[in-house]
Amino acid sequence: MRYAALVIPALFLVLFVYALIRRVKIYDSFTEGVKEAVPLVLSVFPYLVSVLILSELFERSGLAARLTQALSPVFSFLGIPPEIGKLVLLKPFSGSGSTALLADLLAAYGADSYIGRCAALACGSSETVFFLSAVYFAGSKKSVAKPVAVALLSNFISLIFGCFLCRIL
Repeated sequence: MRYAALVIPALFLVLFVYALIRRVKIYDSFTEGVKEAVPLVLSVFPYLVSVLILSELFERSGLAARLTQALSPVFSFLGIPPEIGKLVLLKPFSGSGSTALLADLLAAYGADSYIGRCAALACGSSETVFFLSAVYFAGSKKSVAKPVAVALLSNFISLIFGCFLCRIL
């Protein structure tokens, strides 16, 4: 494990030496890259802010709680513990919010419980779909509905299958 911590510094050193051998002006190249990044950040920023605001509104408005309660029978039928319903709904919007919910669920039910294992699986096997979509498709003129729908569906199917595995193992 100690050697794994040296991978990034070693990679940095190798790239630095390679750039010196090739007589690349390292600082100038770095600043050129930063100049190209500024317009990208400015184009992505509104999308990121809108996703963060919408995820906070989803939680604070009570819609997340109501939707969790309404979907509880469906989750139970599919083998997903209803207790993690809020986590399942929040994860596509917010990684930090879902991590906080995961911590609460693990504290309440324990990491070795069925609910704890399913919650950890829900957090680890899915992605913040809307956040990533905001980053990847910012400025794109193509419709994002199909990729987002496929990502959400695949996250949900993997959760159902994962909870099934947690139940039998």
